[in-house]
This record gives sequence, structure tokens and C-alpha cells, in this order.
Amino acid sequence: MRPPRTERGRLVLALCLAAAVTVFTATVPLLRGWFDLRVYYGAVNTWVHHGGRIYDYQVPGTTYGFTYPPFAALSMLPMALVDLNAAIAGALLLNLVAVAAVLWILVGQELRRHGWFGWALAACALALLEPVRDTVSFGQVNLLLLALVLADGWLLSSGRGRWAGAGIGLAAAVKLTPAVFIGLLLLARRWRAAAVATAVTAVATVLAAWAAPDASRFYWTHAVWDTTRVGRLDYVSNQSLQGVLARLAAPGEPSRAAWALAVVLVLAVWVWRTHRALRSGDWPAAIALTGLVSCLISPITWVHHLVWLLPSFAVLVHARRLRIAAVLYGLLCSSVVWLWFDDASGLDGFLGSNTYVWITLGLLLTLPTGRPQVTHRPLTGSTSGPAPATVPVSGRPVPSPSGFAAGGATGPLLEAGGRPGTEEPPAHTPRS
Repeated sequence: MRPPRTERGRLVLALCLAAAVTVFTATVPLLRGWFDLRVYYGAVNTWVHHGGRIYDYQVPGTTYGFTYPPFAALSMLPMALVDLNAAIAGALLLNLVAVAAVLWILVGQELRRHGWFGWALAACALALLEPVRDTVSFGQVNLLLLALVLADGWLLSSGRGRWAGAGIGLAAAVKLTPAVFIGLLLLARRWRAAAVATAVTAVATVLAAWAAPDASRFYWTHAVWDTTRVGRLDYVSNQSLQGVLARLAAPGEPSRAAWALAVVLVLAVWVWRTHRALRSGDWPAAIALTGLVSCLISPITWVHHLVWLLPSFAVLVHARRLRIAAVLYGLLCSSVVWLWFDDASGLDGFLGSNTYVWITLGLLLTLPTGRPQVTHRPLTGSTSGPAPATVPVSGRPVPSPSGFAAGGATGPLLEAGGRPGTEEPPAHTPRS
């Protein structure tokens, strides 16, 4: 079906889609009541105004408290200056800005081609995606961290890499999982960016240790190793390799050796596939693969963490794998894993309760990588033959005069990569 060609038709379609998304979001999914934001707000306010300790705070009536590194609490200090409603409004605004940044980096040029209508369709599509709507409804920080990492990817792939790594460093200081992107920088031999990312993480961590020495000592010697503070490993929202093993072993404990082996195997696949992507200068695929592996190897990957799959969807769309993208998108909108909330036993439980894990694994194994070599004619205007292809060296795309790497695409990052064409806690343990 073709989209309407007139402005009135587009406006009517956009309004109808927005209304449908609003009704769906307000009635079908389990809304999270800004639970995680209430954790952040309560911990910071207790620390600043009542002299309490960050990691002792628990949301009233629950056993859930702050689980991020101390720098995260430091970065959330502005919340101590406002009331909870203002903090919620601020979090909503920041998430909307992050969504806009993610869309611009991944598919910005294509959206600009379709004007406001393209942005409206993209916003409706993202609002239906379970990881995105959960991130917003929980008041989580996932989209902000994704935007920081993607900004670094854009800088690196477009030849503007002087300050690249700072975003990844900040993201890793707020939450540990994005540190895997420092591994990507090392794999790509971007030594300066890796050093910047490591330095930013270290400086942020030291700053937090200076501002909150007791909290830092407790976190790095105890809390970071205690997964029970984060939540149950076998909870159906945990869509990581550890979650699969925990549900298989429930009510017992999953094998640590089995998990370690699975992590090693997955990391090996990631290194192999990412190396191939980098050799062809395909930064979008490299970043997408790294986002996938971060979800798989983390001990706990709640459903809302799966916003790290968004770069993979962009790669699929630009590789014209539209049917695959549509099927996976539909599954990630369906909340299908919650059908096994009470009982994940049996073959159906094994397959169904881990649906998002299978999606992530499948993408890690099959996501399109590599890009065709792009030829350029000499600047003299000669038509005697094509100039030699621009060949990336050590995974570095060669910038075009526009500042992006050679090759067509539909968004700044993809252009640079040159790809073608009730008072109880909600049904989720709101951690990391």
C-alpha cells in the first residue's frame, strides 16, 4: 500500500496512527509507573537531603533500590533540586530527545526526505516497540546511553574522531554494559578513541569516589558482584544467556561454567563477525553487532535493555531485509515472552519465554555485514574510466568531501558506513 500523496492525506494518516498508538499504549501494555525513576529519585534525595546512603535506599513497600555505579547517582543530582513530578517530566523530555537523536543518526537522511511525515511514522513505530515503551514508562536511561554510543559511532565513521570515545566512556560510567563498546574500539584499532573512552570512564569513576567514597567502596567491593540486588535471574524479563540458563535450572541455580562457556562462544562469534564488518568499513553493522552481544553476555538483560537492537533494525532495513525486519519488529512489539510469566517449563516455555534471546542470537549470526566498494571519478572530470575504489584501511572508512565515508545511505551513521539502499513494583525487577 502506497502512502497518501497529499499533505491532508498524510496528516489524517499520521493522526490516526498516533491515536491508535495512544490507545494501545494506554490500554494493552503493562505500564511501569516510572518505577525505576522513583528508585533514582528516592536514592538521590535520601543521599542529598537526609544524609542517607545511596545503596541503602529502597522504594517504600518494595525491596528495590539503586544498583548503578556511584557516578550514575552523581549525574542524577539535579533531581534533588525538584519534586518527583518535575523529575518525571524531565526524564520524559530527555527520552524524547534521545529518541530523536537515535533516529537522526540511524535514519536521519531518509526521514528528512519524507519530511514531518517520515518522523511521525518513525515515532509511532518506536512507541509500539516494547523495549522503547518500557524504557520510557520505567523512566529508564537506556535510550540516552544508546544515543551517546551512536554519537561516537557517527564521529568515528565520518572522520570526526577527535573526541570520539567520550560518549562511550560516559555511558560505561553510568552503567557497566556499554563498556563492551570499548572492546569494539580496540578491535577496530581505534586506539585514541579507546583511550578517550577509558579515560572518561576512569575520571568519572574517580570523581564519584571523591564525592561519595563510602558508596563507591560498597559498590565496587560488594554490590557490583551481588546479582540478587538486581533481580531474579530466572525472571522472564531477563532476556540474556544467563536468563535462559536460569529458567532451565529453576528453581535451582544455573551453572556458572555453562554460562561462562556460552559467553565465550558468543564473544568469539562477535569478534569474527565484527572484524569482517570493520574490514569493509561497515561501522553501522559493527555497532549493531556490539549492541547485540552486550545484551547476550550481560548477566541480566531486562526487556527494556533491548533498545540496543535498534541499530540492527536499521541495518536490516538498509540491506533491504524488510520482511525479516517486519517479523522481528512485530515480535518485539507483542510482549510475547510474558505469556510464560508464571511457568516457563517445557519445550514451549523454553522456546517462548526466550523469544527475544533467540532474536538477538539470530541477528548476531545473520546480520548483513560488509559493503560494496565505491568508485569515484577523478576530480578532473575525466570519463576515461572509473577511479580506483576507495578501500578502507584497518577498518577505517575514507571520508568523502562531505565529511561522511564514501557510499550511499539514509542516515548519518549509515551514510558513513556506506550501506546500500498498584504500589507494588510492576511485573519486572527494575534494575540496571
